[in-house]
Amino acid sequence: MTTLYLDRRDLALKLEGQALAIYAAEVRQTTVPLHLLERVVMRSSVTLQSGLLARLADGGVGVLVLGGWNGTKVASIQGASHNDGARRIGQYRRYDDPEWRRRWSRRLVLAKLQAQSRLIQRAIAQRQDLRHPLTATRDRLKSARSRLREESGLSIDSLRGIEGAAAVAYFGGLAALMPESLGFKGRNRRPPRDPVNAALSLGYTLLHYEAVRACQVAGLDPVIGYFHELAFGRESLASDLIEPLRPRLDGWVWEQFRTRNLTDEHFTREADACLLGKAGREHFFRAYEPFARPLRRMLRRFAGKLAARLSEAGSVEVRSPEEST
Repeated sequence: MTTLYLDRRDLALKLEGQALAIYAAEVRQTTVPLHLLERVVMRSSVTLQSGLLARLADGGVGVLVLGGWNGTKVASIQGASHNDGARRIGQYRRYDDPEWRRRWSRRLVLAKLQAQSRLIQRAIAQRQDLRHPLTATRDRLKSARSRLREESGLSIDSLRGIEGAAAVAYFGGLAALMPESLGFKGRNRRPPRDPVNAALSLGYTLLHYEAVRACQVAGLDPVIGYFHELAFGRESLASDLIEPLRPRLDGWVWEQFRTRNLTDEHFTREADACLLGKAGREHFFRAYEPFARPLRRMLRRFAGKLAARLSEAGSVEVRSPEEST
């Protein structure tokens, strides 16, 4: 199974037998057998008929459309979801269970802090010249993890506070790893103001889509999460699921700049926004696909386990994605 990335102006997609045909200026460029496709990601203007969308959805092929001038507007089409309604009933019941939510959130934050610590520890081994600031970051993450382990009764608000404070320290350490020319001082978005944040935002968007897809395939409602509060237009459960995986994406972005697969020349700046250009997106998508494959499997496996347990009355012991590997 593969992902088809479309990032070229004025493309047209047509269904030809059991294959997806790609046309440019009314000339057929190539075909892709439908049985090999798992998802289609569109970043540019693409023309296709509603019948083709229906065929893709019926075949379980997801479609993600990145739109807008900075590629942050998202539309997605999924195939049929799991038909076991008991899973969603269990999910909704657990939302009204404060103790379930608290335990879930504690495990989620702990798994994320552990993943952040592993990345910083790897960075210390590779960048001895930055040992002092990175060690300080590692120690702050360790302190946050210790508090989580020692104070088992922390409220969700307290957990969010610990996670937020740790994130400030963590991104400070990540900033030390990036070339000063990139201007990365910490996390910012809407819009991202430097190349690192632009790459992180695109990566998080793609990862979030994978979590939404995993939820729907497993028969869960991606909108009803436990750590992230309900918010109009946000898939809170998908946001929950990717939290422990974000440090992996962070490390991958660091690797892209470290190896110069992505450079400052791949980005443009408009007003306060930093945008990844077409050449940069080509580099990004080519490297992202092999990186994302194991994360997709992890999300599908975890969402499936979560769904099965939510459908069982009284089940509370569910591990986070990082803990299940």
